[in-house]
Amino acid sequence: MPDASMPAPHIHQVRVYFEDTDAGGIVYYANYLRFAERARSEMLRTAGIESSSLLADQGAALAVKNCSAEYHRPARLDDLLDIHTRVAEIGGATITLSQDVRRGDELLVSMMVRLACIGIETGAPRRLPEGLRHKFDINHTINSNRRTE
Repeated sequence: MPDASMPAPHIHQVRVYFEDTDAGGIVYYANYLRFAERARSEMLRTAGIESSSLLADQGAALAVKNCSAEYHRPARLDDLLDIHTRVAEIGGATITLSQDVRRGDELLVSMMVRLACIGIETGAPRRLPEGLRHKFDINHTINSNRRTE
């Protein structure tokens, strides 16, 4: 059941293909990280933030600093999954996201992902660009249903 105190999630759909599964047709655990990465990229794009523009215009990138995942139930071949992504916290140089992988109403995987803003030239942490921070503050309630098959 959705938490009324949390903003609406960005929702990205992913179909499970044979390449995503083990010999038994169950999604290999590391592939959930790939699904989550796609969903994060689409959430950024929907908020008007393209990774290529962030690199070119700001000399910055968002890199995964920390990720934790709890696996509740397996996804299987041909499942249509919804990845729900919410901005949980915005810090000076980090963005923390909550990401849930669902099959309909069933929670399969819950993740917390902390992204760090880094300078491309140095690889060192840097403050989030103000424009990026502003877009997250405004657009963290975006609900977009995109399908990728």
